Amino acid sequence: MTQIPDVAVHHETVVPQAQQDITDGGPDMVQFVDGEGTRLERTPANTPYADIVEALTPEDGRSMYRDLVLVRRLDAEGHALQRQGELGLWPSLLGQEAAQVGAGRAMRSQDFAFPGYREHGVAWCRGIEPEQLLALFRGVDNGGWSPSELNYHLYTIVIGNQMLHATGYAMGMQRDGVVGTGDEERDAAVMAFTGDGGTAQGDFNESLVFAGVANAPLVIFVQNNQWAISEPNYKQFRVPPYQRAQGFGFPGIRVDGNDVLAVYAVTKAALDNARSGQGPTLIEAFTYRLGAHTTSDDPTKYRSAAEVDIWREKDPIKRMRGFLSQKGYADDAFYASVDREADELAVRVRTACQNMPEPSQERMFDEIYVDPHPVVEREKAQFLEYQAGFETEGAR
Repeated sequence: MTQIPDVAVHHETVVPQAQQDITDGGPDMVQFVDGEGTRLERTPANTPYADIVEALTPEDGRSMYRDLVLVRRLDAEGHALQRQGELGLWPSLLGQEAAQVGAGRAMRSQDFAFPGYREHGVAWCRGIEPEQLLALFRGVDNGGWSPSELNYHLYTIVIGNQMLHATGYAMGMQRDGVVGTGDEERDAAVMAFTGDGGTAQGDFNESLVFAGVANAPLVIFVQNNQWAISEPNYKQFRVPPYQRAQGFGFPGIRVDGNDVLAVYAVTKAALDNARSGQGPTLIEAFTYRLGAHTTSDDPTKYRSAAEVDIWREKDPIKRMRGFLSQKGYADDAFYASVDREADELAVRVRTACQNMPEPSQERMFDEIYVDPHPVVEREKAQFLEYQAGFETEGAR
């Protein structure tokens, strides 16, 4: 069992963004690979998790790299399809692939995830088919997938709302007796995902209160991509997210969100502790959103191209490729095979999206409640009558 160290809380001085290096996560940040892919020496911050990284095999590293590349290609296709009028909206994860793949791969099958609406990489790791994601944003499906089959909740558009759902579910796991039994096939935990902007929501803070008091088997995973739509960190909080966990009575960790090895190690340790009954952990993945908040956003209105270029040098795929190459774990033939697979994935999702059948209009009234509901049934009948009126009008 990896013991997660406590981190002393200190009050940070507010410095205007133009006067600080926003790529610097500070000495507390857990990191194993630098921007060029060089494996770093042990530090006080990464030592508690070093054994987890060192236990990974070369095949594990290649598999993680493959996930990073395929998730990025899926994201790129989603963005392109929206621009071509095939999707209603697309929230890009560009730049955050390592945070999501590292966290998703650390989960066991019996764990349950509660995403926001950008967690395509976690969805990939949990077995959600790309077509299911596209169906949701194309508006041809009520949800996209079955949460009970894949232990992955539906996307949550209301900011922070999923945090309370996750905390309640984790408390339910306690009462079901699937925490702290010592059975690795049975013990389970919950992961809740949100962004730095979500930490300002009341739901987020309420969930931390309940999680701390109940000692819930919960890992709160905050992807600090530096921008809550158009608001930078220094306008969102004075104490960084990972330090705020101390005030609720449990550990907080800041990890390099562009280092997939570090994210995996930190998340695995936190999940192991949660499953064993040691309570919640808050992880802040220090990363960056290279693209727009969603396809309805224009980031050039609130941030500079120079800032984006600085963060692009810390690209998670470039970093992992550098690590594999320096270690001799992968060669050009391997990278080429992954690129070919990405091309095949692109064709697959594009074809699937463009050939999705249109749902019947009345389907919006179905599956709202478990049992038939008189108000919904009445509204459905009124809607169908209204639609039928157009057909009558057109026949005249």
